[in-house]
Amino acid sequence: MINQILNVSNLTTSFRIKDDYYAAVDNVSLQVFKNEVLAIVGESGSGKSALAFSIMGLHTRAKMEGNIYFKGEDLVNLSPAKINKMRGKDMAMIFQDPLTALNPLMTIGEQIGEALLLHNKTITKKSRYEQVIKLLQLVGIARSKYTYNQFPHELSGGMRQRVIIAIAISNSPELLIADEPTTALDVTIQAQILDLIRELKNEMQAGIILITHDLGVVAEMADRIAVMYAGEMVEVADVNTLFENPLHPYTRSLLNSVPNSKQKQDRLHVIQGVVPSLQNLPRTGCRFAHRIPWVTETAHEKMPQMHEVEPQHYVRCTCYKHFDFLEKNKEDHKHGIS
Repeated sequence: MINQILNVSNLTTSFRIKDDYYAAVDNVSLQVFKNEVLAIVGESGSGKSALAFSIMGLHTRAKMEGNIYFKGEDLVNLSPAKINKMRGKDMAMIFQDPLTALNPLMTIGEQIGEALLLHNKTITKKSRYEQVIKLLQLVGIARSKYTYNQFPHELSGGMRQRVIIAIAISNSPELLIADEPTTALDVTIQAQILDLIRELKNEMQAGIILITHDLGVVAEMADRIAVMYAGEMVEVADVNTLFENPLHPYTRSLLNSVPNSKQKQDRLHVIQGVVPSLQNLPRTGCRFAHRIPWVTETAHEKMPQMHEVEPQHYVRCTCYKHFDFLEKNKEDHKHGIS
């Protein structure tokens, strides 16, 4: 497609534990288009951040297979020097914890200015200062000249996150990855940061990957959603389709775990079990099967594939055709419904 800016194809990222490599990202394929937000959702341990770091080339000891096509280059096979030139300029990342991402010994102005200087060696000191002030204003910091000379510890969590965003957008990247950008922020500041990211997307026409476990944020921000579980994509669809017609048992379980004002609920749904560790991940069969043991083994594919069930709506494994919640099964059985 003409507006495609990122194409991840059959990407596997493995980490060495003792003598073996274990895939945290397993045969993942996805695309990101210009001026869209692709949300990647899933529990902790699903592989979301490992995927983001793979795209950005930030893993130092991982084994990567497959392809990541961006601006005509395959990032998997690109030299570290070339990736360094692209990172921060053509693609950038908003990190989850701004306090650890910022240098405590440098002022805010110096850190944003460094990002500008790194990709434009001829920029003058005056021009750099002016651009930093504009960036601080752009991310909603009113006292920009005062903040320029402050250190990270002098700012609130919301202000630090705005600074991280200013650094990320300083060179107008085509691809922006936001890894849990509002996790540690209160609801009011969270809304402001999300509004800011939305405005930047429209202004810069960038493609944005939003990594989160917050389905409320997803509903508000995303154009498309990719649901990730145990290193694999299990469902991909546009935001309206996924919320109105979720199919994969994991997607349905996630959505059912969110409080719903329209439906009377005596208690919140809890998904049985946990995401397996890397070493204990089943590498054959449906990886979600052990968390829905009431679904028969024959309902699952031996080697689950992604199926396009309707245009641009993909679901892994056939178990979605046979799944219902255990609570509903018990209720139906009580009332003699087969």
